[in-house]
Amino acid sequence: MRLRVGLWPGPVGDACPEGAKGTVLLIPGRTEYIEKYGPAAGDLARRGFATLVIDVRGQGLADRADRDHNLGHVDHFDEYQLDIQAMVAAAGALSLPEPYYMLGHSMGGCIGLRALYNGVPVKAAGFSAPMWGIQLPPHERPIAWVLSWMTHKTRAGRFYAPHSQQQTYVLANPFEGNNLTTDRAMYEFMQRQARAHPELCLGGPSLTWLHAALREMAALSRLPAPAQPAVTFLGSEEKIVTHSAIRRRMAGWSNGILEEIKGAEHEVLMEGPELRGRCYDACAALFSAHR
Repeated sequence: MRLRVGLWPGPVGDACPEGAKGTVLLIPGRTEYIEKYGPAAGDLARRGFATLVIDVRGQGLADRADRDHNLGHVDHFDEYQLDIQAMVAAAGALSLPEPYYMLGHSMGGCIGLRALYNGVPVKAAGFSAPMWGIQLPPHERPIAWVLSWMTHKTRAGRFYAPHSQQQTYVLANPFEGNNLTTDRAMYEFMQRQARAHPELCLGGPSLTWLHAALREMAALSRLPAPAQPAVTFLGSEEKIVTHSAIRRRMAGWSNGILEEIKGAEHEVLMEGPELRGRCYDACAALFSAHR
């Protein structure tokens, strides 16, 4: 399995004259890729941190599991933990400044939470709209469980999950009414990348991916909070992941903080400068306090 990492060494300007305060291991969400986080790495660099981003298996330029390049597929979420192990090993091989911190968005928040239980060597963690639950209409939830369970070990497990499509979201949907960001400039930035480099993009998930995701989220929900301090961001206009699962998890995280960002949608880290700035300021404060 060939993976890919991208490094922004940071910091820039006068952010940290003595050198980087540490390295943020950034785990993207489903359909995402390294280049999308160039602006995020810039925000972190201005606050004194290096950033290492990964293309997990099946995304970006990492190897994909199916001949359909647009299908998001894994057999089990444990596979992603192998990618995080490889990412940490790469950080060590590159002699990146320590300590390490973690920042996970959406699916990356699900992968990252499991990595904390598995002992990933980070001092603190940030989560943006973590996928600790998926918003589904009540009548569709049992159907999703049954359909994905019935097909996940068959050839039909590689069919697209209901309501998903081959085309990547930002090209299939205009800015108006989108579920990702309220910032037009950032949405157009994502669209330009997708048009210029379609090889980086991903469409909907497979039924097997859906089954693996539902199982992993259910398993994580039964575990106590990890030991590391954490900050989690949830937009008030979130329409993709489950508000209640995030609030429930953070209510039981004794050294965790939940920041609810009024007006933000799913891509809290890719909102306008003011909203996303609040997130990076909070991450930097937490990370700097645990050096």
